[in-house]
Amino acid sequence: MDSRHPNQFNLEDEEEMDTKPLKDDDSAPTSSPSWFTPKRLLSIFCVINMINYVDRGAIASNGVNGSLGTCTDGGTCTSGSGIQGDFNLSNFEDGVLSSAFMVGLLVASPIFASLSKSHNPFRLIGVGLSVWTLAVIGCGCSFDFWSIAICRMLVGVGEASFISLAAPFIDDHAPAAQKTAWLATFYMCIPAGVALGYVYGGLVGDYLNWRFAFWIEAIFMLPFAVFGFVMKPLQLKGFSPIESTTSSTSVEIASPVIEDSEVSDINGRDAVRVEGIMAQASDKGSESEGAFRIMNRISKFSEDMKVLLLDKVYVVNVLGYIAYNFVIGAYSYWGPKAGYNIYHMSDADLLFGGITIVCGIFGTLSGGLILDYMGATISNAFKLLSGTTFLGAIFCFGAFCFRSLYGFIPLFSVGELLVFATQAPVNYVCLHCVKPSMRPLAMAMSTVSIHIFGDVPSSPLVGVLQDYVDNWRETALILTSILFIAAGIWLIGIFLKSVDKFNEVDENEVSTVEKANMKPLLGGNRNEMIDDPGEA
Repeated sequence: MDSRHPNQFNLEDEEEMDTKPLKDDDSAPTSSPSWFTPKRLLSIFCVINMINYVDRGAIASNGVNGSLGTCTDGGTCTSGSGIQGDFNLSNFEDGVLSSAFMVGLLVASPIFASLSKSHNPFRLIGVGLSVWTLAVIGCGCSFDFWSIAICRMLVGVGEASFISLAAPFIDDHAPAAQKTAWLATFYMCIPAGVALGYVYGGLVGDYLNWRFAFWIEAIFMLPFAVFGFVMKPLQLKGFSPIESTTSSTSVEIASPVIEDSEVSDINGRDAVRVEGIMAQASDKGSESEGAFRIMNRISKFSEDMKVLLLDKVYVVNVLGYIAYNFVIGAYSYWGPKAGYNIYHMSDADLLFGGITIVCGIFGTLSGGLILDYMGATISNAFKLLSGTTFLGAIFCFGAFCFRSLYGFIPLFSVGELLVFATQAPVNYVCLHCVKPSMRPLAMAMSTVSIHIFGDVPSSPLVGVLQDYVDNWRETALILTSILFIAAGIWLIGIFLKSVDKFNEVDENEVSTVEKANMKPLLGGNRNEMIDDPGEA
């Protein structure tokens, strides 16, 4: 007969349960639906990413962004259009709107990356996309510069939960020989989304009103926000299951209470008194535990940030990405307006949108496929980054030197094709130069850096430069020359000692026994998804 107290918890029993293989009946209630496969996960993330960048393209389009009213010397005046015309914004204020989202992204990205270690990542994505949806609705209801600027900041908060978690999920579940191609497919949605946003914003702004462009975006994003809350939790490589962490904490807290309860059974009259004392101790313990967890997270975040900043490969990769994104961000925002003024394009939104969507899709996919063909290593990624960026800069610079539209279009198209080939390699380096448990933070800080030092200042600074020189061709040439700096920085990465840390195990990694008992949450052949058959 077992002499233990009925409520006593034996750690030996827990170990026996943990090491016992799961039966089909045991795992049936938690098995994922048969329709959910790695390819469908990729498709869902691609659509969300596309909608997010359609919003970026729409606010930069002439149909939504608009222009100020003008008056001729003869006294004939025309009213302004779009956001700039309705709110009478200067070029600087107009440029700030394209960068306002970065405030929310800067604050929220590290927070979401840190929370992913203790909370279901898909719930975090659901929260973020809900904030994004409400913020976009607010953009459509704005009434002045500050109201729409605040809403754009909240758009950044919503985006933060998605950008730091989507790429690690894709990297985990992509076939080993096609990891870069899958990342390329995901990042292809950036240029495609921006380009589609140009066209979408131009059409909606012309036929309806610029406000409807934001409201329609919110309608399309809402189902994915709901999806984040109802989706079964998926596990990221490098993290212990959330449920296991919670259970371990609960056992540690409950153990002393259980032991004292046995003592209280000796004397029934003392039981109530002891239980009251333990309840007070439990409340104090909960408060101290909460404070300890917060301090522990801050300490862990500081340690992780120190690791990232001391990683030369990571730093060089991000510095090159910052210079690259400085140019691409300004291209995406000022491109249609510059094209309209330099080449007198009557349909600048459609032309720039068409070039960007075709070159963005083929360039991004080509970059991923070429790196897989070369052999997906960090050194090869830097070679591809430096070479394609340098050649792309030459073609784009030469394009703006042409005074004919027919000379500009082919050269600029080839330049964009080469420049967009960087998307998969640069994110491959970011994901594989750090340990698996560091990937969400690495992606979050990379994204924050390329925005806060890249496209955030580039849009208003190019606006200031244009106000000073009053010549869009000179402005475009000065901007394009920065791509040569990006190519030079990535060239340094080729000569750095680099190690692929994707398969490194640290203290946060799931144990071998846990991995043996875990049933894949994604359907499909395990060997096709990952090269280590012991990882789910």
